[in-house]
Amino acid sequence: MNRRIGIATLATGFWLAGVAARGADAPAQAKASIEARSGSTVTGTATFTEVAGGVKVVVHIEKAPPGTHGLHLHEKGDCSAPDAASAGGHFNPTSMPHAGPMDKQHHAGDLGNIEIKADGTGDLEITSSMLTVKPGPNSVVGRAVVFHEKADDLKTQPTGNAGGRLGCGVIQ
Repeated sequence: MNRRIGIATLATGFWLAGVAARGADAPAQAKASIEARSGSTVTGTATFTEVAGGVKVVVHIEKAPPGTHGLHLHEKGDCSAPDAASAGGHFNPTSMPHAGPMDKQHHAGDLGNIEIKADGTGDLEITSSMLTVKPGPNSVVGRAVVFHEKADDLKTQPTGNAGGRLGCGVIQ
């Protein structure tokens, strides 16, 4: 009887070790729930996953005005102000000029624009080599993702003239 219990315990230990090992292989990930600010109804989610060559950013927006809207990472993970001004400026750890995410020089937080359909939803997926989920100066953790009122013109310094902050989420 003791031998059976020992074998069962050993088998359970191997199973748990396998589960733990698979979890250790999972890519680093952070998430944000985007909440309405500045009197809007915007909601959404953002997921940041460590991949080869950077971080894959996937954003889903709902209840937003149709059209093109700027989407940025901001330096502070604080969305407490009614207008999200508490999130600070664009996340820019390398002191680059504001530009589009495909331009050679741009803020780490420049995610470009997201197109919102007539039903108020929109999705953006982009991979950035300037970001990490792991600890460090380019980590997204502890920052904010901000959905803006207008399109980012991808050139006006330092914000792209994207207008007010309609949605904000702290990245954790």
